[in-house]
Amino acid sequence: MNSNGSNISDNNAVAEAAPLVAPMALDNAIYISDKAKEKVITLMKDAGLAEDPSYFLRVGVVGGGCSGLSYKMDFDNEQKPMDQSFEDKGIKIVTDLKSFLYLVNTELEFSDGLNGKGFYFDNPNASRSCGCGESFAV
Repeated sequence: MNSNGSNISDNNAVAEAAPLVAPMALDNAIYISDKAKEKVITLMKDAGLAEDPSYFLRVGVVGGGCSGLSYKMDFDNEQKPMDQSFEDKGIKIVTDLKSFLYLVNTELEFSDGLNGKGFYFDNPNASRSCGCGESFAV
């Protein structure tokens, strides 16, 4: 018993539960990290496309690679009727409808460290990917 007559030791404070933080809500889109955004802007400037608002980043999925499907990425200025269009951090990202089924809630990342792989896709839909990160399976 302590000095105030309770059986609880002064050193045993009751811990309050930490507030739960809700995970980031995803809106069924394609996202881009800050680092990938910076690199896309640099590449658009280098290609002389930065001043032309008709250009955007096109991403897609094609058959191939060691895991069955591969990512593709390019600059484009022609949007097709069934394309899905998104904007994240000021970058317009467009994909065809079929590719979007594989890319929903994917984030385009960029790594330039010693083991940097350049652009890569953080894809929550991929059940496995190859070691190089350029192909995946669902």
